[in-house]
Amino acid sequence: MSDLLDRLRGRGWRLTSQRRVVAEVLDGEHVHLTADEVHARAVDRLPEISRATVYNTLGEMVTLGEVLEVSTDGRAKRYDPNAHHAHQHLICSGCGAIRDVHPQGDPVAALPANERFGFVISGAEITYRGLCPNCR
Repeated sequence: MSDLLDRLRGRGWRLTSQRRVVAEVLDGEHVHLTADEVHARAVDRLPEISRATVYNTLGEMVTLGEVLEVSTDGRAKRYDPNAHHAHQHLICSGCGAIRDVHPQGDPVAALPANERFGFVISGAEITYRGLCPNCR
């Protein structure tokens, strides 16, 4: 389970009813919703929340570094609340479903020195692709 609400409170971020609802919709493990999906679920909890408020709130959470913006193959951006838990993504090439995965080892250390071309490596993002059970 994500600790998004606790992290936002800890930063002193003012949790209005709209912001709280967006955070609650995103909170959880393996959550990778589009902004429109976040809005649809937020409306169920707070009918008066606008699409603009959802987009603005997501943008603020990304800027704070509390939510990751995940782009996949030209599909709509998705929002991942697990910004502070090291993980990679497994993406279905058929339907676009995304799962968090936790491979062993350090991907930065796995890159040989002769393949770094003088770069000082600060991080690595690895995306695994395949077909989910529903698309197989």
